Amino acid sequence: MTQEQMKQRLEQYYPQATVEVFDLTGTANHWEVSIESRTFKGLSRIEQHQHVMKCFTDELKTGEVHALSIKTKIKID
Repeated sequence: MTQEQMKQRLEQYYPQATVEVFDLTGTANHWEVSIESRTFKGLSRIEQHQHVMKCFTDELKTGEVHALSIKTKIKID
């Protein structure tokens, strides 16, 4: 999975969000994602992270995405 593919998937799941994706090791399997979205309103930090992880369920199971560091923030209008 490429950096652009990850970003596109997150933008599909979180429309109108601010999304950033970083390849931490240059190996395209250790990622950091940062998402600021209204979707996270009312969710705990753990629930927010679980929500993001669902975007990559298959890739996490197969190891295509080996490590995923998640930063979330509630977008305020």
